[in-house]
Amino acid sequence: MQNELFEKAPIPKAYLKMALPVVMGMIVTLIYNLVDTYFIALTNDTNLIAGISLCAPLFTLLLAIGDIFGIGGSSVISRLLGTGDIENARRKSTFCFYLSVITGIVFTVLMLIFKDTVLSILGADQVTYQFANQYYSWLILGSTFVIFALVPSNLLRAEGMSLSSMIGSIIGTIVNIILDPIFIFTLGLGAAGAAIATIIGYIVTCLFFVICIIKKSKVLSLDIRLLTLDADSFTDIFSIGLPSSITNLMQTIGITLTNRFLLPYGSDNVAIMGIVLKIVNIALLVIVGLSFGGQPLIGYNYGAKLKDRLKKIIRFGMALTGGTGFAFLVILSIAAKPIIGRFLDDPEMIQTGAYMLRLQLLGAPLMGICLIIICTFQSTGKAIGAFILSACRQGIVFLPVIFVMSHILGLTGVIAAQFVADIFTTIIAFALFNRLLGKEIKK
Repeated sequence: MQNELFEKAPIPKAYLKMALPVVMGMIVTLIYNLVDTYFIALTNDTNLIAGISLCAPLFTLLLAIGDIFGIGGSSVISRLLGTGDIENARRKSTFCFYLSVITGIVFTVLMLIFKDTVLSILGADQVTYQFANQYYSWLILGSTFVIFALVPSNLLRAEGMSLSSMIGSIIGTIVNIILDPIFIFTLGLGAAGAAIATIIGYIVTCLFFVICIIKKSKVLSLDIRLLTLDADSFTDIFSIGLPSSITNLMQTIGITLTNRFLLPYGSDNVAIMGIVLKIVNIALLVIVGLSFGGQPLIGYNYGAKLKDRLKKIIRFGMALTGGTGFAFLVILSIAAKPIIGRFLDDPEMIQTGAYMLRLQLLGAPLMGICLIIICTFQSTGKAIGAFILSACRQGIVFLPVIFVMSHILGLTGVIAAQFVADIFTTIIAFALFNRLLGKEIKK
């Protein structure tokens, strides 16, 4: 265990050494989906693009499920390592690995049984159903691999092996990029081909992580003999993992709500927003990576009761993520039209896409600050605070905001709703932080 890095290294150095590989991993996660959209966009079939865009919430739902065991387990294990309890950390890792596989299998069965109902909820109609159905079916068949891959990706970081976490994700993405044009165009599989390439990429990632754990890890274990389905493991991991998964689950709900409110304005707007959100999510996932990259540091120092260092880590994280969000806002707003033009040819659609992109980016700096607070809640075991704040941005705050703004400003209101929701969420974040952690950190 890298005690020197966690306890004594300069905070910027320690934070970035942990966070930068996570940033790469997070970008890679989205590139899986973005590559699919890029190659599908080459067909110039907006109905096909819309069909895949409607399935975007499914991908974030898989991330949400994986986060239950990945983020939840990482939080628990980093705190255990801070107290020196390696054996218990090893047992918790085994619990996370095997429960994620069981959960993935159950999820696959249920989602195949209720496929038509789910596609209807996502907004698929007579025009887009066949494309959405193709992508959905193959993605769900491979969903166990997506869910499992997120667990070692996070747990390796708790042990200090951020580089291995990043490499595993990159390997899978390279496979996906190579296979996408082959399956989509050469074999003529269209939307199904995009999903199949994605799943094969995740299978390769899972194999890499399994080998890495067996050969390199000194803490994590796949030994099923260590698996105990005890109440403490469920409580410790799910109390943090479930609130953590709410972030991605709320993103699923947020995307679904946005698509539903865009439908009255035509499937073209749904397709454009699908592209815009994937571009925005590259920026947001960098911010997410910078936020969650510092989580093992926060958890370790909290467990070790190094409060002065803990406060400095939190302040540095807020400055880093907020500043990064602002940088993305400026850069991507300036380059909005050329970027959208890489996916679309129609000048009017490019203009609409650039307008959507700029409005969607306004809340990026605020999101960075909120994510640091969420990560702090998760790392310190403040499950209630993590749950409330995770549910705000694209859920309990976003729903009334998009409803009101769509009625007042129409299409512009739908597009700008996320920024307004981010403002309210930031206010709530600081109020919760002062209430749940302010006094404890100052002691």
